[in-house]
Amino acid sequence: MPKVSVVIPAYNSMKYLPETLESVLQQSFTDFEVLIINDGSSDRIVQWASGLTDSRVKLISQKNQGVSVARNTGIAHAQGEYIAFLDADDFWHATKLEKQVRCLDDNQAVGLVHTWMAFVDSNGKSIGRVITSHAEGDVWKQLLESNQIACSSVMVRRCCLETVGGFEPNLNFAEDWDLWIRISCHYPFAVIKEPLYYYRQVSNSLSKNLQVLEESCRFVIEKAFQSVPKELLFLKNHSYGYANLCLAWKALQSSDRDYKRAIYFCQRAIFYYPRLRYSREYIRLSLAIQVLQLFGSNGYSRLLKLAYSLRCHISKITQLHSIRSSKIINESTHSV
Repeated sequence: MPKVSVVIPAYNSMKYLPETLESVLQQSFTDFEVLIINDGSSDRIVQWASGLTDSRVKLISQKNQGVSVARNTGIAHAQGEYIAFLDADDFWHATKLEKQVRCLDDNQAVGLVHTWMAFVDSNGKSIGRVITSHAEGDVWKQLLESNQIACSSVMVRRCCLETVGGFEPNLNFAEDWDLWIRISCHYPFAVIKEPLYYYRQVSNSLSKNLQVLEESCRFVIEKAFQSVPKELLFLKNHSYGYANLCLAWKALQSSDRDYKRAIYFCQRAIFYYPRLRYSREYIRLSLAIQVLQLFGSNGYSRLLKLAYSLRCHISKITQLHSIRSSKIINESTHSV
C-alpha cells in the first residue's frame, strides 16, 4: 500500500493539470498514489490520462457533482495512510510530501499538517506574496473565527476522516473550512512554516458566484456554532466579520472588479467585528478599493502588476542578502 494518497479533483482543468501532476511526480518522497477525480469534464482528460505511463497515477471518472463530492470519491478510493489534497490548477514544492510525512511520522498525536502558501500568476511565476499561518496545536477556537488553512497545503491522516467524515457534499466553497473545524475538535494540528504550496491566482467572472460563496460561509458558520459553549458565542460575530472580508477580496479579485460589492462586504465586516478596521487585511483592502475607484479596472491591474514586480524584486534582494550573510558566517567559522 502507498504511504500517501494524493487526491486531485478535476473539472475541465486540462490547461494546468499536466503541470499540477508533474509537481507531484517530481516530489522527493515517492511512496504515493495519485487519484485524479474527473468530475464530469468535457475536455480531453480521459484521452490525456490514457497516455500516462506512471502506474502510481489513476483516473477515476464520475458525473459532475462538485468539488466536495469529487474529493470524497478520492478519499473513498484512497489506500494511503495519509491523504493530501491538491487542486488541479495549483502545484507543490518538490519537498512538500517528504516534510509532511516526516512531521506526521514523528508526531503521532497530530491529525493534520499544513504549510504556508505562495501566490503565483497564471504562468506559474511568483508574485512575491506568501500567506503565512501559525495555526498549530489546539486550533479549534482559531478556526471558528476564520479559515487559516489552504486546502491544497494539507496532509491528513486517513483515520481522522474516518472519525469526522469527509467534505460536506452540498458545499463547493468553504467546504475545507467546515472539515478543518470538525477535525480540530478531535486532533491537534501542525504547520510546516515554509511556502511549499503554490496557489495560481486566476481571475474568474463574478456572475452569481459571490452569492453562492456568501451562502456557503453562512452555512459553515451557523453549523459550527450550533454546539459552541455560551462563553464562546461572541466569536460568531468575529467569524462573520472575517468571512465578509474574504468576500470583499473575492469581489475585487474577480474579472468584474466589483468594488461596490467589495465596499458592501467591508461595511458588513465592520458591522460584525468593529476591531477589524484596524487590521492589516482591512487596511490593505481599503487601499485596493480606493485605487480601483480612482484609476479604474485597467489602472488597478497595471498598478497591481507593478506592485507584484516590486515585491518580487525586494524578495530576490532579501534572498541574496541572506545567502551572502550565510556565506560570510560560514567563512568566518572556517577561518576560526
